[in-house]
Amino acid sequence: MNKRLAIVVCLGVGACSSMLPHGSSRVEGPWASYEEAQQTFERIIPYRTTVEELKALNIDPHSQPNISILNYSDVLRRFVPGTQVSVDSLDTGVRECINAKTACQGYEIVQRSVQRQRTGSFLGDFLNFKREVDVSGWSFNGVLLIKDGVVIYKLAGGQPLIREQERSQNPLGPLQGAGESAVKSGL
Repeated sequence: MNKRLAIVVCLGVGACSSMLPHGSSRVEGPWASYEEAQQTFERIIPYRTTVEELKALNIDPHSQPNISILNYSDVLRRFVPGTQVSVDSLDTGVRECINAKTACQGYEIVQRSVQRQRTGSFLGDFLNFKREVDVSGWSFNGVLLIKDGVVIYKLAGGQPLIREQERSQNPLGPLQGAGESAVKSGL
């Protein structure tokens, strides 16, 4: 009788995907969604928006996480990666920043929110036979170039919608890596 109960419990637990681990990864920043980040960037007008106005939009590397300050060298590497790109072919704001050298700086904003949800059979996942993970979320990145306290260039991009599925199968389940472990340990 105890064996039957154990089998029923195992089968019941095997179908229960709510017992599978799940997680999320979020790079903190001022926005709750890609759309919110994009709307904020649309309010930035080159040659008009000031650093003080950026602060009011929560774009301030000194008070908001994950906003990098780009120096002259960073800007050069980003926009003129090699000899194939002529400075004359760049956007006016980028050229102006490069010509201003150390009088110009940039902000790079990177924010993302990603959730990882394991799906499928608890038992298959737990015993490492089959693992299924659904990944969803968004990511946003933006670059601002600032000269004399005024934005002279902006660029935004990213992924408004992330949907990925990760699947792995190990026919030997928990024994799948045993051969490699034995070889590494010298057995």
